Amino acid sequence: MSVLVPAQGPVFRPPPGACDCHMHIYGPPEMYPPAPNSPFPPVAGGDIAAYLKTREVLGLTRAVVVQPSVYGFDNRATLDAMAVLGADARGVAVVPPDVSDAEIDRLTRLGIRGIRFFMIGGGLLGWDDLETLAAKTAAFGWHVQMQMDGRRLHEVEERLARLPGGLVIDHNGKFLEPVGLDHPGFAALRRLIDNGRTWVKTSGVYETSRIGAPDYPDVAALARALIAHAPERCLFATNWPHPSKPDSPPDDAGLIDLFRDWCGGDAVAKRIMVDNAAELYEFPSLTGTGQ
Repeated sequence: MSVLVPAQGPVFRPPPGACDCHMHIYGPPEMYPPAPNSPFPPVAGGDIAAYLKTREVLGLTRAVVVQPSVYGFDNRATLDAMAVLGADARGVAVVPPDVSDAEIDRLTRLGIRGIRFFMIGGGLLGWDDLETLAAKTAAFGWHVQMQMDGRRLHEVEERLARLPGGLVIDHNGKFLEPVGLDHPGFAALRRLIDNGRTWVKTSGVYETSRIGAPDYPDVAALARALIAHAPERCLFATNWPHPSKPDSPPDDAGLIDLFRDWCGGDAVAKRIMVDNAAELYEFPSLTGTGQ
């Protein structure tokens, strides 16, 4: 079994319909060649078969497949994984600025619900593309998924707030250095959430923590504060297969138990893992879940 598949599940068992709102799928280079000049390698072992085993161990039901930067505008690995996952999958794609309405419509019908802007180096889309593509894709119900250094959020807050459609901020704001709750970037993140069109993924605490496992308290403080501030705007995600740390991935089961602790109770955890994800990504209601 791949080392990317956890050996055991979490103590907290996620409720039916629990969605992993940010994960990636990779495949053999002969099928999915990396984009020219990509600084990122594919993650060995990060294929759909390993993810299906991981999801079973963790007790998750649904998934949002996020296009890895390594594949550029070639969304085939993401779409193929979504096809395997079926009705339990949605996706976030990367498309070029000159994408046609017909192509956006095709991707929408296949389950794509967002466009990814990766602003930390290595993404093909930049700030000059943001408004144009946000407008094009919002017409089809897509949101903008933004990953940037959260320490700059207050500098671009008004620009992000003006975007049409929804906005999803990755990884608690993805502050590349841990910050306190009084940081202007974190204050901007909270204000964006309060506008009613912005969501935040309480994921990836391991990526930027300077204290580290098992609790990642310096970054976990941000996740806990966001959940306390606006649980109705938060999302859960694993960030599997952890492309920033493929050689030393975190304990996925432990991260789920940490998330449950941040929530303070099962009802909040269900709201975030099931209801919020179903609302944003347009999953059908599940009988008996209260959706």
